[in-house]
Formats: sequence, structure tokens, C-alpha cells
Amino acid sequence: MNICVYCASSGRISPVYFDAAGRLAGELVKAGVFVVYGGGASGLMGKLADTVLAEGGRIRGVIPHFMDKIEWTHPGLTELVLTETMQERKMKFLEGTDALVALPGGTGTLEELLEAITLKRLGLLTIPIVILNTAGYYDPLREMFEKAIRENFMRDKHRQMWTFVNEPEEVLPAIQGAAAWDKDAIRFAVP
Repeated sequence: MNICVYCASSGRISPVYFDAAGRLAGELVKAGVFVVYGGGASGLMGKLADTVLAEGGRIRGVIPHFMDKIEWTHPGLTELVLTETMQERKMKFLEGTDALVALPGGTGTLEELLEAITLKRLGLLTIPIVILNTAGYYDPLREMFEKAIRENFMRDKHRQMWTFVNEPEEVLPAIQGAAAWDKDAIRFAVP
């Protein structure tokens, strides 16, 4: 199984987020998952990669050339894919991916996650999307989704596009238990 993990590159965040990233990495390695992520060496990206590698797992980094040139790339990855643009990077994240997991992050992580949810809403992506809500980080996003549904910007059925979990150990069961999503979802994309 290939799982893409979206996460932050900031190293100035609470240790609780680093702990969760390390625990998730351990769970993924134990399950034999091939991890795909943003290729960075710092922040949650670095913690994820360091832990996967230290525990004998495999990890592919996908990073644009301009980030590689300023030495943001993790030096010990199993595989490295260099892209020309951020848009190409996001496409490479999804190639052959069986599920997506979003850890806490900033604008890049949010943008990647919301694009994936949009693609799923249109039936262009059908894989499970799990949002790891460490320390309640994503509570405002969950409320925003609920508001969008309450106010008819989305349908009740759209809740099946994602799963929020609080602990890293809940991620793989959430992927396995995710509702099936149909390529024909575009039929009900408009509320």
C-alpha cells in the first residue's frame, strides 16, 4: 500500500505534533506501507522521514527543483522525485497512491488537502482521506466543513469524503474503514 502524507516543514511547532508524526511513521512502517511525502528534511516532514528510515521503512520524497536547490530535501530517502512546479508535485503525490493522510500544517498542507477533497468531490479521486487532528488542530476545519454542509454548499453525503481521527494509531483503521467513493460523484457534486 502507498500512502501519501501531507505535513508541515516548520520546526518551530509544539513537540506534541512531532510525537504524533513519529508515532504515525512507526505505524506505517509496521504495516509495510510505502510512504510518499513532500521530500523535506525539517519539521514534521523531517520527523516522518527520519522515523520511517530509522525503522527500516521505505519513503519517497516529491519536491520541486527550486526547493531542492536551497537544500530543503531530505538526504537519505529511498526515492526522490524532482518536479518542475508545485502543481506537478501535487500530481505526483497522487500517482499510485492508495490513501492520503493530512497531519497538521500550514498553507501548503491545507492547500494540498483541500485540493484532494475537491478532486474527490468531483469523482476524480476516490481514495480515503484521513485528517489527523492532533491536539484539536483541525477542529476549525471540521467546523468549516460542517458549516458548508449546514448552509448547503455541500451535501450530507460529502462527509464521507474524509475521516477525522485524533491519534496516529487510528489512521490505518480509518483508511480500512473508509466509505467507498464513486467515480460518478460528480453527479451529486452540486448541492
